[in-house]
Amino acid sequence: MTSNLQFHNDLERLLAVMPQKVISNLSEEQLDDVIEIVLDIGRVPEIRHAGGKIDRMNCEAVNDEDITFVTSHLQEFTHDNRTGIPGTLHRISAIRNRQGKVVGLTCRIGRVVTGTISCIKDICTQGKSILFLGPPGVGKTTKLREIARLVADELGKRVIIVDTSNEIAGDGDTPHPAIGSARRMQVPQPEFQKDIMIEAVENHTPEVIVVDEIGTEAEAQAARTIAERGVMLIATAHGNSLESLIKNPTLSDLVGGIQSVTLGDDEAKRRASQKTVLEREKQPTFDVVIEIIDRNTLAVYKNTAEAVDYILRGWPIRPEIRKVEAEQVMSSELPQETPPAAEEKSREENSMNFSFSRQKYCEQNKPLRKVYLYAVSRTIVEKLIERMDFNLEITRNVEDADIVIAHKNFAKGGAKILNTAKEYRVQIFYVKTNSMAQIQKVLKDALDIRPYDNDFDTGYKDETEEALDEVKAAIKQVMDGAEVIELEPQNTQIRKLQHELVEQYGLQSTSIGEGENRHLRISR
Repeated sequence: MTSNLQFHNDLERLLAVMPQKVISNLSEEQLDDVIEIVLDIGRVPEIRHAGGKIDRMNCEAVNDEDITFVTSHLQEFTHDNRTGIPGTLHRISAIRNRQGKVVGLTCRIGRVVTGTISCIKDICTQGKSILFLGPPGVGKTTKLREIARLVADELGKRVIIVDTSNEIAGDGDTPHPAIGSARRMQVPQPEFQKDIMIEAVENHTPEVIVVDEIGTEAEAQAARTIAERGVMLIATAHGNSLESLIKNPTLSDLVGGIQSVTLGDDEAKRRASQKTVLEREKQPTFDVVIEIIDRNTLAVYKNTAEAVDYILRGWPIRPEIRKVEAEQVMSSELPQETPPAAEEKSREENSMNFSFSRQKYCEQNKPLRKVYLYAVSRTIVEKLIERMDFNLEITRNVEDADIVIAHKNFAKGGAKILNTAKEYRVQIFYVKTNSMAQIQKVLKDALDIRPYDNDFDTGYKDETEEALDEVKAAIKQVMDGAEVIELEPQNTQIRKLQHELVEQYGLQSTSIGEGENRHLRISR
């Protein structure tokens, strides 16, 4: 209630500096979701809504007098052509002609929005540095503001906000109440942001520093300096995804940077890669990276170092998708898919943990998942859901799906649908045929179910899956101490897959026997 009253008062202060032709054409309904009022000389004023809708007012075009009326009621514009209304979160940006005269204004309405970080509150309270990525207008600054208030008021931390354009804590010398007890340092010019970041650490002993829009190499270096001093960092950066940030030479240091490394013959063979590869150069500045897909959907990488390593090696990486819906938090975790080659360290720590092992399916502990089908037999999927008791529900909207199952041969025809799935970070799985065995195998992979378990799985299996299950069991026996294990005879193609799987664990495999009796022998 208090925040609604605060916004109502703030909105009245913005309307007070608007020309009469604008005020008389604004209704309360229009103001509910309006994000910007645009005034350009010679054009009708525009109202831009949160959903992308643009309304043009039914009035005369904006003239010099209208622009002068607004600017005369505002403070002087800074070097980045921005100003604001003291005590509010509203931001007014100017467009100038070649002579420096203001010919256009973008009046962005600032709101105090709460609940936007409820689905990541557990991460924000762990003391880890967090980096937010996302396109403009998805609420990055709003989340910074709410996290600053959370950490300062609920956790009692010393929080300093480096507020470059006064977007986080509003204009004026007194910070907006939305940041709680956090302190704010203003930046005279954007190019001085890096200096103010260092000054904040050296002069004001903060435990947490909040920065909006790290965009230069110098600012990235300042962020690393801060992190190395043990200060928690909460920041946003230019870039829509972690992968794009890694490829950005200016900002890649935020996630550890990249360097070219030449591998030895054995290591290149073990990784099944070229001898020259890209590797992470150092420890990331930020422990956690969160991609903001839209205002209510976040993709969380809880371990930045691991995520960067996976991406650089071309291994599949599945972030944890968290959503805020109707003031209720919904969290769905997509488990990391094990890389094609197991790490030597993990084998030494626990010889029982194999890359092909998956946790046994537990109906009671799994939330209902929604699957979208593209060119895949709905009848077969429904039959498998019923027969295998999969905790799945088929949805008709790809935006609502947790996973997508698509037929590989028809993928090009569904490019638009699959691109939408990728935008929402929905994991896509492909089937090669519409056979019962193929679809069941892909569904198990999607649900992270053990490929074969006598206590659970009484469904369909093809010979390749059974042969790989056999070699997995044999690898376990050899690593437990058995000297030699011989497998059942298989054809050439299946034996090749078995050889590759054995090689991943540093064991020896030899094909022995003749004709139909040719099979693998596995040893240390």
